[in-house]
Amino acid sequence: MALAGALLAGVAAATAAAPAPACTQPLLEELGWRFSDAPINAPVVHGGPVCERADLGQAQRAGDLRVQLPQGWDPTRRADFMTTLLDDPATLCAYAFKLGQATRRATTQLQDNPGYRFSALQLGWIGFGARGAQAQGWQRFRSFGRGYAPAGRNSVALQHFYDGRVRSECGVGRQVAQLATQRELYGDAAFDAEFTPGELSIGTFLTLHETDSILLGRHAGEFLADGKARKTAQLGRQAFVGAPGFIEHVFDSRYLDDINNQAENFVVVDVSDAAARALRTHDGFAHYDAINRQIWALAQRMPGPGPRRFERLLVERDPVWRNGLPPEQKPLLAELDALLDDPFYQGFVIYVHPRGIRPVGYHIARLLDRNPRTPFAFELGLHNLHTTLYRRWIDARLRQCDSPPAASPQHNSHAGR
Repeated sequence: MALAGALLAGVAAATAAAPAPACTQPLLEELGWRFSDAPINAPVVHGGPVCERADLGQAQRAGDLRVQLPQGWDPTRRADFMTTLLDDPATLCAYAFKLGQATRRATTQLQDNPGYRFSALQLGWIGFGARGAQAQGWQRFRSFGRGYAPAGRNSVALQHFYDGRVRSECGVGRQVAQLATQRELYGDAAFDAEFTPGELSIGTFLTLHETDSILLGRHAGEFLADGKARKTAQLGRQAFVGAPGFIEHVFDSRYLDDINNQAENFVVVDVSDAAARALRTHDGFAHYDAINRQIWALAQRMPGPGPRRFERLLVERDPVWRNGLPPEQKPLLAELDALLDDPFYQGFVIYVHPRGIRPVGYHIARLLDRNPRTPFAFELGLHNLHTTLYRRWIDARLRQCDSPPAASPQHNSHAGR
């Protein structure tokens, strides 16, 4: 887990001065750590391979996240030790369970909103329809819909992507999913209190760099750059969850037939154990970029009519379409099936606006229909989930414990969070 330790470089400086030391142990226990006292001279910590587990329950059943403390320690020494445990790689992975739950809540509500659409005909980068941005909680700071920030309460602005009528392309969809995940992680009251409107800016990616955005702007802090997921693959399945990325065309733009599907911006929602093992074995995405090339080359040898032909053949596996293939194409179909049955294609699950939550294999098959003249490749985007945003959440929770904020009204879907 040395790589996880590297991801946490600098966390100690941020957490050592955190308020309310008496709140640290309850927060660690909420994350899943279990403490016991014993007649020993030094603490015994067993973090375990937490990022490889399916959930916190599995981690605890396997004996992860256990600490024995010396019986003779006084409260000050105990509190100092608890602060150092915030820097343990197992704590980061325990936080990843909460992050994953928040990601799944956010992306499920975004995909379930029929009013959140994608349209090449929309006026501007983001479109708020006839009601306008202000009526849906946002204020414009760049022309042609290239930049918006919350106009009032942060939670209200994000809620309109859950149940309002908004249009955007998939890059903004990825940003909204990332911000909605933070809303779900914090709860509405803390989300409203902890972030300024500028930190929740949405718009073109270039626009975000010029703002206080917590995703890509001045307040993003320390990034993890792991485009081909080599580091993340070694950490385990939970290290992927919530991370942004994109599926991008390999050949240049002259080989694109559908410019609106030149890339698929995504947020990772879930990773199966088998998919995580496959990624670790193959050292990240590069292996699957080569497999994508094989899939594309096989598809080139299977000409035929139909706007969703490969989606029907490879995703839906429609028996009528499959049985109707020319005999010479059926061996090629069997090869495609075998490649797409790899655990990565079936168990690496992502959210893409407006396609919803689906495994990556669906997108590769769909792009064979949309842009048949180029293969596609996978890439993780820059993110700060395990660095700056982790530190901010820890510090916010410790402050809340010390001085709990007054609750703000919440939507029913967030009751009991």
